[in-house]
Amino acid sequence: MPDIVVFSGSAHRDLAARICAELDTPLSPAATTRFSNDCLQVQLHANCRMRDVYIIQPLVPPTQEHLMELLLMIDAARGASAESVTAVIPHFAYARSDKKDASRISIGGRLVADMLTTAGVDRVLTMTLHAPQVHGFFSVPVDHLTAIGELADHYRSRDLSDVVVVSPDLGNAKTATQFARLLGVPVAAGSKQRLSDDKVVIDAIVGDVDGKRAIVLDDEIATGGSIVQLMDRLADEGCHRASVACTHGLFTGPAVERLRSHPSIDEVLTTDTVPMPIGWPELAVRSVAPLFGEAIARIHAGESISSLFDGVDPAHGPPQPKLPF
Repeated sequence: MPDIVVFSGSAHRDLAARICAELDTPLSPAATTRFSNDCLQVQLHANCRMRDVYIIQPLVPPTQEHLMELLLMIDAARGASAESVTAVIPHFAYARSDKKDASRISIGGRLVADMLTTAGVDRVLTMTLHAPQVHGFFSVPVDHLTAIGELADHYRSRDLSDVVVVSPDLGNAKTATQFARLLGVPVAAGSKQRLSDDKVVIDAIVGDVDGKRAIVLDDEIATGGSIVQLMDRLADEGCHRASVACTHGLFTGPAVERLRSHPSIDEVLTTDTVPMPIGWPELAVRSVAPLFGEAIARIHAGESISSLFDGVDPAHGPPQPKLPF
């Protein structure tokens, strides 16, 4: 694909290399320099003139540094006469800041979308936004991928006769329902109240989980507090074993210890949208590099992205026929 140039920020070069392997395209070099006053400077070491430039950078801790690096890389590509610039953001951290739910509070998701557009991005390619409405914050096209098909493939060869898919909260129940349909199993959900960034209360389980094994599905796991709360409520309802699956395994703070040592959690599954924690060899990881590689190839060729998810997710697939009433 000679008209494509792919760069990576410093957030997750391993994923960028895997995506480039899928594209059979080299990962072009770039350098980020920090000045004595703590300012960053980016230089792209490949010709961008009249090329389609793709910059791969998930927004992971230190999130602000990686965001600024991404903005500078977009600016550098635009200044180098790129034909188009696509920001490939496997994990868009600011999707959690999507509404004004308190007085005088910022809406970071919209602000970051505006910043990316101002920097000169033409398109954004991302996966599993924490709040899907953040898609509408952008004034440029956004291709929103999903990993539920990839996660479902991990379980398809198993005996699922006594399995129930459980969402930690009602807000994620729609995705959990789609995931459960892919596996042909029932679904349940927790009733969650968030008290702070790392403190939640799950006071009830909606659905039958008694005597079943759970597959707990979440879009993102940070500290693991929600999962631990959910496991306690599931145990109260007669469900004592679970596999935990998520798209974005951030595993910050005490998350690794919480999840590895919990007596009811048999397995933790995630994807490689973000770098994996060190020292957790039993963590199961599914790569989304083939999905991103195929999406980039289709964008470059002007082909459909939604057809990637035919039969996986109605929100991404073709329009469904309207009911006659």
